[in-house]
Amino acid sequence: MDASLIIMWTGFILAGYAVVGNDSIQTLGTFLSSNEDKPWYVLWAFAGTILAITLLYGWSAYDGDVSYGRLESYNYVADMGWPYLLPPLVLMLLTRTGIPVSTSFLILTFFKPKGLIDMTMKSILGYALAFCAAIIVWQLVTRWLDKRFINQPIKEQETRLWTILQWGSTGFLWGQWLIQDFANIFVYLPRSLHILEISASLVVLLTMLAVIFYSKGGNIQKIVKAKTNTTDIRSATIIDFIYGIILLFFKEFSNVPMSTTWVFLGLLAGREIAIRYRLELDEEPSDRDRAVVPYYLGMALNVLILVLIGYVVYLRDDINNLVIVVMAVVMVARAAVAYLETVPGRKNLMAAFRNIFSDLGKVSFGLAVSIALVYVMRYLTTGSFMEIPVG
Repeated sequence: MDASLIIMWTGFILAGYAVVGNDSIQTLGTFLSSNEDKPWYVLWAFAGTILAITLLYGWSAYDGDVSYGRLESYNYVADMGWPYLLPPLVLMLLTRTGIPVSTSFLILTFFKPKGLIDMTMKSILGYALAFCAAIIVWQLVTRWLDKRFINQPIKEQETRLWTILQWGSTGFLWGQWLIQDFANIFVYLPRSLHILEISASLVVLLTMLAVIFYSKGGNIQKIVKAKTNTTDIRSATIIDFIYGIILLFFKEFSNVPMSTTWVFLGLLAGREIAIRYRLELDEEPSDRDRAVVPYYLGMALNVLILVLIGYVVYLRDDINNLVIVVMAVVMVARAAVAYLETVPGRKNLMAAFRNIFSDLGKVSFGLAVSIALVYVMRYLTTGSFMEIPVG
């Protein structure tokens, strides 16, 4: 058998295990947390069915390209050499430590270093958009629902309804995530797969997924459980639905691959700040009187965030880097003002900020590793930092 063929399939298997083990917890983490009482194989059968449908639909609709067109600008490497096995191996190593690494950066950058800038800017937009949407939505959701969820355990007669809603929102989210992240796995295979290749790849992915469900998510799942009330099926349902909506927007936005890890962490970060912010103001209403200026500044920033979200949705393909930078700056400003609003009371948001900075540090580390890996491997295989490694 041709050595490059062995490397191609080995790379695909390693990438499949690493991506499913690292990234799938973004979409299935809350689902696992809130369904710990159910057998793992029931949950696996549900997620596996959606995976199979999404994969086969993409294969049929895009002439054998299961990445839904996201690999159009990534040429298939026919003569693949051993260096191409390093990105998924490094990813697997980092995943075992519980670090939420961006697989898009770590794997796709190795195949096309020139795409790093576009991927980075789209991922920053994803983080900022998810953060801003979450901090607005959960200010309202927490005021009306999350506080009640935290203080009142779900009643038996409510469980059936919320279970149906959550499984529906998880299925929607899981499908949207797969459309984004299939590119990270199938970059190792030809852009148009024949029936044997698609069948073999489906078996591999379903096996990987079974391992993840059997191990209850592994170390990455700890990030989800560390956030406020994510094990409540009602909160998990809302998280999954909003995350799915954001990924649906980016699916229609462009075919440039992005880091779903950044979008996921942005959503959890905005949610965490909004929940703690609302709970603090409800428990210490005098904070509003003692921090009047920050309070009204926060309201003004909320309006600005809504305008920016509407502007981004309106622009879609015409979004430039200036808009992304402005949105990121407004995101940071809203978080800082939320902290100032709650400083007068007994509690504050420092614990949430520490958690968020820790998560950002981990994905930034993964980004640095992916960039370093690309250039080191280029040098080791070609003797130059400027040439793309070949077999």
